[in-house]
Amino acid sequence: MERTVVRCAEGHVFSTASFPMQHLTVDRIGPGRLLRCPRCARLRQAVPVVGGKR
Repeated sequence: MERTVVRCAEGHVFSTASFPMQHLTVDRIGPGRLLRCPRCARLRQAVPVVGGKR
């Protein structure tokens, strides 16, 4: 399973197994998604880290 490395709005970096709506372009709705951050345990805006595919 492919994992995506993301950074939450608080600056925490973590990987996630799925990044919802990853296939949509930045022009349509933006790169960020709401994900639950494992460090602060809250729903946060998260964006993929450039070059962060594992």
